[in-house]
Amino acid sequence: MTALVVALTFAVALLGLLVAGLLRSHAEILRRLHELGAGLDGEAGPAPVALAGNGRAGTRLAARSDRPAFDLAGVSPDDEAVAVGVVGTSHPTLLAFLTSGCATCEGFWDAFGDPARRVLPGDTRLVVVTKGPEQESEARVRELAAPGLPVVMSSEAWDQYDVPVAPYFVHVDGPAAAVRGEGAAQTWDQLVGLLERALADQAGADDGEARADRALLAAGILPGDPRLYPARDVEGRVEHR
Repeated sequence: MTALVVALTFAVALLGLLVAGLLRSHAEILRRLHELGAGLDGEAGPAPVALAGNGRAGTRLAARSDRPAFDLAGVSPDDEAVAVGVVGTSHPTLLAFLTSGCATCEGFWDAFGDPARRVLPGDTRLVVVTKGPEQESEARVRELAAPGLPVVMSSEAWDQYDVPVAPYFVHVDGPAAAVRGEGAAQTWDQLVGLLERALADQAGADDGEARADRALLAAGILPGDPRLYPARDVEGRVEHR
């Protein structure tokens, strides 16, 4: 009888430890979801991130020109191996990281059903990236994907681009093989507006550099001219001439 009581006491204590561990794990999962902006119990999806520029949400695609881009490899919704090159291409690419389950993503899937709305400024190509078949339903993705819409199912791509939440968008500069901007948006029209601003900002920066180059050439200052590089003394301080 004593042995039975001891065994029951031990079993109850063990169950208590297991329950406590599960509660801690659940709390940690909820905390991480909250940090990533994921909605719970029917809440709205992620709000637009505070994007680069003046710090207001939804005004700029956050600049990430120092971040390398990666080609995409995975499978199509028809379970066929597929690879999409975005590095070294002659055009930019907008990667739309979507899932088949989030409520906010549904609006983007619907918008992509209209081929005219998929036309982006700056000859930008649109590619949708979902998680791989081990985390997504291929049948559901087939239902959502419009004819002619490039879709790559690849969990590896989500890891490579460090995607924090869905929907999420990454603007890749093909010739530079770099990420030019990234962020979240609530609607497709909002996202297109952000992309137009980003391209306009880039064009303005390029024009400014071109004007500066022309001014230097007019002044007889060519690339490599020592006047472009201030002289420094032995302690590394700039010498004023």
